[in-house]
Amino acid sequence: MYFKDSGTATISKMDYLDVKNLAQTGEGTFLEFKRTIPSAEKIAREIAAFANTSGGTLLIGVDDDKSLIGVEGYQEEEFLLNQAANELCDPKVSITIEIVHFGERDILVIKVPEAENKPIFVRDDEKSKVYVRNKDQNKVASRERIEVLKKKHSPKGVTFQYGPEEQKLFRYLNEYGEITVIKFSHLIDSDQSKASGILVNLVSAGILNLFTKDNIDYFTFSRNCESF
Repeated sequence: MYFKDSGTATISKMDYLDVKNLAQTGEGTFLEFKRTIPSAEKIAREIAAFANTSGGTLLIGVDDDKSLIGVEGYQEEEFLLNQAANELCDPKVSITIEIVHFGERDILVIKVPEAENKPIFVRDDEKSKVYVRNKDQNKVASRERIEVLKKKHSPKGVTFQYGPEEQKLFRYLNEYGEITVIKFSHLIDSDQSKASGILVNLVSAGILNLFTKDNIDYFTFSRNCESF
């Protein structure tokens, strides 16, 4: 027996075919699916990663091969989702939980909005971490990524000086296309903290882009500032 208004979950406007078609698109930046929820801690990472990036959708009850298997009743999953979003994510994330019934089983459609106040931290026993979405994976954010998230959502705005360090940086990028914090610190003969601060400010100002490859952060000119 199903209860439409049980807890925070609501009946979805999507049906079985809608969910099946969505799952067939495969996991990516905006979509993740799981057979079940292993724990509140692990699902909190998924929620935070979507919230720290561009938002996304979680499907619970979908196997790795994209087949819809559902769960036997959604109450336990609903409890873990709310615990993850409200207690383990800091600040909390306002997710919506929708239920799609098929036969005696349910599929959960969880919509995660992009956070207005970034970054979202995930609490654990050791140290809170920030996760971001990188294609179909969740990655622990670097110090630079966390600072960019903070600055981009700061009401103070971002300013930077076009000094000798920036001149060296722009000449290097015009020639080589990308740079790391370590490489930039060597380029300007300074410590990594200063190099990181300059790069973060330029990303926050829209001059540079930050992308991660093989767990290393790289900085390039943004599309609007391809050369200086």
